[in-house]
Amino acid sequence: MPLLARTVLTPLHIDVRRGAVADLGAILADGRISAGGDVAVVVGPGQGERIAELIRPSLRSADVFTVAGGTLEAADDLGSKLRARSYDAVVGIGGGKTIDVAKYAATRRGLPMVSVATSLAHDGIASPVASLVSEGHKGSYGVHIPIAVIVDLDFVESGPDRTNRAGIGDAVSNISALADWELARQVRGEPVDGLAASLARMGAEAVLAHSGDMTDDVFVTVLAEALISSGLAMAVCGTSRPASGGCHEIMHAVDALYPGTASHGELAGLGALFCTWLRGDRRRFAEMSACLARHHLPRLPADVGLTDDQFVEAVQFAPGTRPDRYTILEHLAMSPSETRERLADYAGAIRDHCG
Repeated sequence: MPLLARTVLTPLHIDVRRGAVADLGAILADGRISAGGDVAVVVGPGQGERIAELIRPSLRSADVFTVAGGTLEAADDLGSKLRARSYDAVVGIGGGKTIDVAKYAATRRGLPMVSVATSLAHDGIASPVASLVSEGHKGSYGVHIPIAVIVDLDFVESGPDRTNRAGIGDAVSNISALADWELARQVRGEPVDGLAASLARMGAEAVLAHSGDMTDDVFVTVLAEALISSGLAMAVCGTSRPASGGCHEIMHAVDALYPGTASHGELAGLGALFCTWLRGDRRRFAEMSACLARHHLPRLPADVGLTDDQFVEAVQFAPGTRPDRYTILEHLAMSPSETRERLADYAGAIRDHCG
């Protein structure tokens, strides 16, 4: 992956609470974002459209664009529409696909972007990465991070429970990604950015240790802040390294080989747990396994509809998804038979843990 955009290292405004959307008009009136309210509001079908209607009275000069699907084609099409007039900023309202399309289009037009998240599926809320599908394959594109991030818990609560829970897997996967980064430092001398690592670790540890669930506002706030911190970590060091290791290599491999299997966060959590087992860190493995189980997230290939052979194939394919990255998968360089043996031991440990 190329180096990510670093023009804005921290958003001007971060707001995570109930009723946060009500202040969106005032936030956009900040002269650093929009001097006259000339903004492009990008929404996905569903809650994004509802929010656009709520804020329309305070954004008289705004144009609203609806996008469907997180594709590169949709992002390019939006970019073309943004050239129709002069905008001060782009406001992306919705889930991860909508926000990624808005981030990409805004970056290509050189416009600041405000992220209004209606779900907590993954750390794309504030990251310098847009995950977009092109010709059937998902790719990662470097973009500027949002100039402001708003998460309204009222709208998050109204969203699909499974979608929001998936963000837990993505947040917790930072633990594994950071261990891979440290491994790369030890073996290859790869530099580790301490601030970026601290930001990524802080949120992951908070989610891992919290006893609440998605019905608890305090826990949901912790999760939202963890995902935002993960995005900021990537912006600080200019790469996705603090939040993407072997866990995400496995996720990208499953996406490539078996598209539509499960969500980003679900696969990241599963990949992180497996990589932690490979790493031999049994304490971390037990903590992460308990967390994923508590939140009803997948821990075994069968939990996402994969056979053991399919998962082994994905693990073998995984290093090729990030050729420049060194993780526990590259370090062990397991053969298919070795991967199958490790997976059997891993599955046995999961069953023992359940017992």
